[in-house]
Amino acid sequence: MLHAPIPADDDARLQALRELLILDTPPEERFDRLVEFAADEFDVPVALISLIDRDRQWFKARVGMDACETSREISFCGHAILQPDIFEVLDATRDPRFADNPLVIGAPHVRFYVGAPLLLPGGAAVGTLCLMDAQPRQFDAMDRAILGTLRDLAVAELVSRDRAGEPP
Repeated sequence: MLHAPIPADDDARLQALRELLILDTPPEERFDRLVEFAADEFDVPVALISLIDRDRQWFKARVGMDACETSREISFCGHAILQPDIFEVLDATRDPRFADNPLVIGAPHVRFYVGAPLLLPGGAAVGTLCLMDAQPRQFDAMDRAILGTLRDLAVAELVSRDRAGEPP
């Protein structure tokens, strides 16, 4: 398994993430609806809004994943935030970066992964909107466009959310 390299601007990226004041907050319906829609739209068992902290990926919203976080070292999303656009792994068992990853060889047995980086207006990639499946898959141009739109909605919610008066 190849760990994702740490971006050169990781300190600034982490600062931007901290400024969102979202890490370790309770679930919020607006994010939960996005991942539920993504799971239904793409017919995948796992959809996440994953935020990449210094040592972990924390799930702000999740469908099909019991854990609320995993180590950054085993995260697919740690690789995805290094890309300016959608990052795809069509069959993780055939990809040397992931073939022996605990998420591939054990539950949830990831074969297919696609992650759309959550890029804040200043350019910091704080996480992903990602999808996973236990079956290899193909993603076409329409799929990428839909996922890109959902990612844009997630970013808009991240940067414009006002928790004052919002129920937990």
